Amino acid sequence: MNSKIWLSSPHMGGNEQKYIDEAFAENWVAPLGPNVNGFEEDLERFLGHNTKIAALSAGTAALHLALVQCGVGYGDEVICQSMTFSASANPIAYCGATPVFVDSEPETWNMCPAGLRQAIGERIQKGKKPKAIIVVHLYGMPAKMDGIISIANEFEIDVIEDAAEALGSTYKGQPCGTFGRFGILSFNGNKIITTSGGGALVCHTEEDKEKTVFLSTQSRDNAPHYQHSEIGFNYRMSNIVAGIGRGQMEVLNSRVEARRKMHDFYVELFKEIEGVQVFSEPTSDFYSNHWLSSIVVNPQIAGKTREELRIAFLSDNIESRPLWKPMHLQPVFEDAPFYGGNTSEKLFNDGLCLPSGSNLQEDEKDRIEAVIRNFFRK
Repeated sequence: MNSKIWLSSPHMGGNEQKYIDEAFAENWVAPLGPNVNGFEEDLERFLGHNTKIAALSAGTAALHLALVQCGVGYGDEVICQSMTFSASANPIAYCGATPVFVDSEPETWNMCPAGLRQAIGERIQKGKKPKAIIVVHLYGMPAKMDGIISIANEFEIDVIEDAAEALGSTYKGQPCGTFGRFGILSFNGNKIITTSGGGALVCHTEEDKEKTVFLSTQSRDNAPHYQHSEIGFNYRMSNIVAGIGRGQMEVLNSRVEARRKMHDFYVELFKEIEGVQVFSEPTSDFYSNHWLSSIVVNPQIAGKTREELRIAFLSDNIESRPLWKPMHLQPVFEDAPFYGGNTSEKLFNDGLCLPSGSNLQEDEKDRIEAVIRNFFRK
């Protein structure tokens, strides 16, 4: 059998080990130290816009702490994009709140501003003004942030950007993750850069960052003994993990460039195949890191389905994956309110994520191309 081609595998840059070795040599192995500080500073320089970064154990932890700082608690409601991974919605439940899901619009596959306005209006009519809005930059594609921020400001609701998949993406020149009160980053093993596991909360004030660090280190009061006046969490990133992140930041721009070249590879490959649309930026306002290149297969035109293509890849030991199953269709959230049409459901039924790693070799790309060409010739 041919070797495995992964959807998105880790890609080390070479200097990660140097930072890890320094941490061991200096005995900085606890969840603090120069690598944590350095990684946060690297991210702040990369994002700009007066950001303050708190490095945490996961993107999910970052989202949870963002909700806590937005005052979300039991009985509250939080609006969330339906077309996303469950980690965008689960922290709402951690807080004892209810997610209110909003459908996507077809250009960016992200939260539909019209659906957002409808959801806010109807929830307010029911006496449940949402406490926060979670918008996701899906697969690295920026959401329509002008419309979303405008609506959020009109109703005075905090925006939390789930930019877990969008480090290096921009909307109208501004980095994703810097538009809302908080932004979420993820450094999971399959992301554009990785710390093996980890995340960060993007803040805009020193106060919010300090509160995040306080909450993430068990909310220990300033006292000589262990004293706690509020509930805390064990969410801080370790100095060892942050060392990997520092090495990865050195190659971030090249990783974005490589992912975008993979997208171009698929655009060229599918340009003469009818019934297949490659997910691309709708206008020059959007700049995607193309973390995962994705397609939508129209079975009526292509004469094939995305599931048949996924199985064809699998037969050659190539990983591909259906698009995220919308949250409003998930059994765990079946009772949650939903606003919109069937855009996200249709995308789930017909969409496929393709191998997109920045470390894919030419022979691997040749295998991917061969599967696609053979599949659509039959």
